[in-house]
This record gives sequence, structure tokens and C-alpha cells, in this order.
Amino acid sequence: MRITVIEHEADAPLGYLGDWLGPVCDVVRPYLGEEVPARAADGLIVLGGEAAAWEDDRCPWLPATRDLLARSVEDGTPTLALCLGAQLMTLACGGTVERGGDGLEVGACEVVALPAAAADPLLSGVGTALAVQYHQDVMARLPDGAVPLMTGRQYPNQAYRLGAAAWAMQFHPEATPEIFTSWTTASGLGSAGELNAAVGAAEDALVATWRPVAEAFGRLVADRARSDLDREPVRVTGGRCGAG
Repeated sequence: MRITVIEHEADAPLGYLGDWLGPVCDVVRPYLGEEVPARAADGLIVLGGEAAAWEDDRCPWLPATRDLLARSVEDGTPTLALCLGAQLMTLACGGTVERGGDGLEVGACEVVALPAAAADPLLSGVGTALAVQYHQDVMARLPDGAVPLMTGRQYPNQAYRLGAAAWAMQFHPEATPEIFTSWTTASGLGSAGELNAAVGAAEDALVATWRPVAEAFGRLVADRARSDLDREPVRVTGGRCGAG
């Protein structure tokens, strides 16, 4: 089992997901010149970043990342797209992303499960919960066929599922308090101290909510890997049987 991870910048790494999913993640860093693959491994994670989802001139690997996301959705590859990743998936699959009219959504913010989440493979255990937020661009119109799963007070489209196994989450389940503090420090937010303290105080609740979600995603990837292995042809070579 391997998970392809697209990291858009050094300040937006896997964070908690690196611990929760174990050493199965192959991180691709296109900002360092590494090539975005045409296809993901058994699973795909696309992380956040400071750029807008349409800023191809700023981040010339974004078209390849959108292509990868669209192909993964079509193939049924388990996919977890977070913040910028969620916006890229939305654009790649025919939705709309734009600047949010209600300003920056930042800090430990409340997200609320919608009815469809009750039967969702990842979010069925989540009701009303805290999530780390840091964005102003929003998923204004979801792709056709998307199943809305979570909403919020400031911006309604917080999470959705598309196809068999692709999830877009506007928030950051991967962000540790240390990662969040690095974002507020770099941006010079006037309310950084208060925001950092709130995220730090919420750490136990954040882990309790989002670790099971990450582990459920890992199980889906493992199931996909086993399924692909079972479908491999068997050939006879020199009187011995082996996987093709």
C-alpha cells in the first residue's frame, strides 16, 4: 500500500497525517522541481498551500495536479484533497472556486455534518466538530454529482464526496498547532496570539475527531491495494506460478 502525496510548499506538510497513516506516504514536492505523476499509487492526498487554485503562473504544477485529481476521481482511487487540494479538485471536476466574500476563515472553527455524512465511509462518526481553518478562497459551486457532507457558518461548502472514493475538505485535519502557528506568524495576523492559543487548546478535540477519519481513509487505501493485487493476472513461467 502506497499513498501519493502532493505537497505544495514546505510550510504545509502532512502534519498529523504522517503519524496517523504511517510510513506509506510518498511525498512529491513540485515546488522543488519534482514531477507530479500522471497517476497516483493506491491512494492520493493533495495538501494545502498559499496559492489560489487558479494561479498556474505562480505554481506551474497546478494543471498537472488538477489532471491527477480528475483521473483519480474517475478511476475510483481513494483521494483526500485538503484546502487548496479541495479547491483544485473542485476546479478539476467542473466546479467553481472564487474569493470568499466574507473574508478570511481562520482558527479552530466549527464544522457541522450534513445528513449524508451519517452514511459516509470517512465522516460517519463526525457530528459537530472543530477543524483548523486558514483560507479565503472558497468552493463556490460543487462539481455535478458531488455529495455535500459538512457545512459551516462562514462558508457553507466545507466537505463533499465525489465519485466512489474522493473527498474534498476545505479545512485542515492535518494541521498541528505548530503548523498553524507557523502560518499565522508568516502572515503577521494581528490576532495571531489568540488564534494560536485557541488551536492549541483544541488539540485533543482535533485529534479525537480527525484521527479516526484519517485511519478510515487508510483502510480504504489498503482495501484498494489488496483489490488491485487480487486482479493481477497469474502466469506460468518455467513450471512455476507467479504474479504477472
